[in-house]
Amino acid sequence: MMITTIQTTPFDDQKPGTSGLRKKVRIFQQAHYLENFVQCLFDTLGNCQDKTLVVGGDGRYYNIEAIQTILRMAAANGIARVIVGRNGLLSTPAASCLIRKYHCDGGIILSASHNPGGRDGDFGIKFNMSNGGPSPESFTDEVFQRSQKITRYLNCIDSADLPLSAEGELALAGMRVDVVDPVSDYAELMEQLFDFAAIRELLGDGLFNICFDAMHAITGPYAIEILENRLGAMPGSVINSSPLPDFGGGHPDPNLTYAHDLVELMN
Repeated sequence: MMITTIQTTPFDDQKPGTSGLRKKVRIFQQAHYLENFVQCLFDTLGNCQDKTLVVGGDGRYYNIEAIQTILRMAAANGIARVIVGRNGLLSTPAASCLIRKYHCDGGIILSASHNPGGRDGDFGIKFNMSNGGPSPESFTDEVFQRSQKITRYLNCIDSADLPLSAEGELALAGMRVDVVDPVSDYAELMEQLFDFAAIRELLGDGLFNICFDAMHAITGPYAIEILENRLGAMPGSVINSSPLPDFGGGHPDPNLTYAHDLVELMN
């Protein structure tokens, strides 16, 4: 598989904030836009040989396409191993958990938090460090400085998309790709941090009912596994649990405006 050097020119708007780089989807879909920023991440990270990264996102529109691009570029830049969530899904806390548990060198997370999704919505990309936490300003400043001088990026343009719908080990241009359950490691961490036995007892007597509205965002699969499967909440306690590229046309921001239906249900 051929690693290709692609000539490019800088974009003047790639300065990441505290939550990474966030723009409209159509901006990220411009030719070279995503690739430029990802290459600057790799260049700032330094020698990529023998490094392991976590990659995943919140499932919003353009998530899976961006992940395929990132995987090709990671292989072209010499990354040794990538851990990616099944179907490209990983919440930000779950990605942090994987980085720390498997002693990774960092992670690329595709999320724009509560910003609306969909074709006309927002998209975001950020880098978490080896401690699982967000990049410090020194790192993001260097990424931006590189973005203003970039002339080329590396890619494996002739490789087919990797099948990310099932867990297992894959290979891409000599790079190992582990597709993992996006929920299980995080759920196990929660069991270590909280008294699940006490919570199961609370929920198990039928007197304390809960409702969790995942708003068709990334938290749905986590809520199903933790609240219903492990803690024994009644089936159906988690509503709108399937992550959708446009969040079902809603706005995944849990406030009194966007969570109106949940407030009405509680009342």
